Amino acid sequence: MARIAVIGAGLGAMAAAARLAVAGHRVVVYERTTTYGGAVGRYERDGFAFDTGPALLPLPAVYRDLFLKTGKEPLEKCVDLVQVDPAARHVFADGTDLLLPNASRAGVVAALNTALGSGAGDRWGDFLVRAREAWDRTRRPLLEEPLWPDWQVLAEREPYPAVPHKRLLRTRRAGTLAEVGTLELRDPRLTALLESHALAYGLDPRTTPASAAVLPYMEHAFGVWYVRGGLRELARAVYERCLARKVEFVFDAEITGIVEKDGRVAGVESADGTVSEADFVVAGVAPEVLDGAVRQSVVRGSGEVPAQRVRTSRLTVLLALRGGRPEGTAHRTVVHAEDRDSELELLFGASSGMVAHPTVTVVRPDDPAWVPDAGHEAITLSSVVPAQPDRGWSEAEVFERHAQAVITAAERAVPGLRDRLLWHEVQTPADIERTTGAPGGAIPAPALAAGEGRLLQPSNTTALPGLFTVGGWSHPGGGLPHAGMSGSLVAGLIVEGPGFRGSQ
Repeated sequence: MARIAVIGAGLGAMAAAARLAVAGHRVVVYERTTTYGGAVGRYERDGFAFDTGPALLPLPAVYRDLFLKTGKEPLEKCVDLVQVDPAARHVFADGTDLLLPNASRAGVVAALNTALGSGAGDRWGDFLVRAREAWDRTRRPLLEEPLWPDWQVLAEREPYPAVPHKRLLRTRRAGTLAEVGTLELRDPRLTALLESHALAYGLDPRTTPASAAVLPYMEHAFGVWYVRGGLRELARAVYERCLARKVEFVFDAEITGIVEKDGRVAGVESADGTVSEADFVVAGVAPEVLDGAVRQSVVRGSGEVPAQRVRTSRLTVLLALRGGRPEGTAHRTVVHAEDRDSELELLFGASSGMVAHPTVTVVRPDDPAWVPDAGHEAITLSSVVPAQPDRGWSEAEVFERHAQAVITAAERAVPGLRDRLLWHEVQTPADIERTTGAPGGAIPAPALAAGEGRLLQPSNTTALPGLFTVGGWSHPGGGLPHAGMSGSLVAGLIVEGPGFRGSQ
């Protein structure tokens, strides 16, 4: 039985902890805040409640596997998991209003042909066929296996099928997600639909490789799911599964140092100077935080995937409204930016800034757990914003002004929104930084192939023997399914050793 110290109580870290405890190890989780869940948070006030992190769960099979492998009760016995239908509503810049059914190719094609015009749905359906090919080529190396030692193969090889297009007497193939929209979808609304999946993770579709087609494909193929009571309930269930497997949690415990002895990990040091011995350390923290904690050695050797330096975060606006949720309201609505080029340039250009008319995701759960009674509604709005780790957090006025722009955009999907508003609460990148420790409140994206490896995440193993990384800042990257898979991979690497090749 090994002593294992886990730094952080995010979903990936807890997934690893539960699996390692089942394998017979003594696991202690050290969390710098007062609670578990990491970015999967909750805010409550005046009888209203809100998710402050992810709102929906794609690929629930990852967590079904976790609960299957760590206890007798399956996931559905621990949380109330329901499929969301429609999967999403989209309100485009030209006013087009679209409802997309969940996990139905025929339904999606028909809805697009009706809302966007004959042929639009067929082009999207053809795109999904190609996206499935990219998914089939990358699913194992990017989700189910430890990062390959020859990861350069993933960096160089574009898994999205090449589709030649004649333009200006030249043959072109889509190399980026934006080019997939321009060359293959040929409708700015379809392009906006495609790009919204990348933008949700803070990715610039103009430079993101075409392999990002797997992001909309995941939602299409496996559906999107909601946990009644909110995604915080999923975090609670994983936490309780850890407790049932005798994982120990120490809260308000900031780990500031990794103890080394004879060239390998020997334990962790807390901010108060307390040293806890450990045979292995699993770190679920941002790369900058881990680099500062490893004092003698280096975390990543030369030739390894470098840690991503993320430039984007998220601003979330929580709305308490008078008046109940209208029947038939979509759970999730994406209100697309009025000026796509301006939005992308402000978010990802040389001089980053706030977008006047941003893309906004509106979440309106049909869940009595969020409201004091049926005569009220709780709505969550979110928008991608620049991460600003070097500018301090005295800019409350800037974020409040952007929150008002977000509310204005949301009114395109929720008429009369301001008239119903009781109060609003703004969650800024500073709040994400305080919760997760990530500088600037940066949010990691899922690992993607191609693009010269810019969107791969570092291996779960490190240059320091006995030190492993888990969660969104390491392979296979950000997002709830990826966090769960990172926990599975780390547990496999520790239990089975370097010969571990992933789930079968």
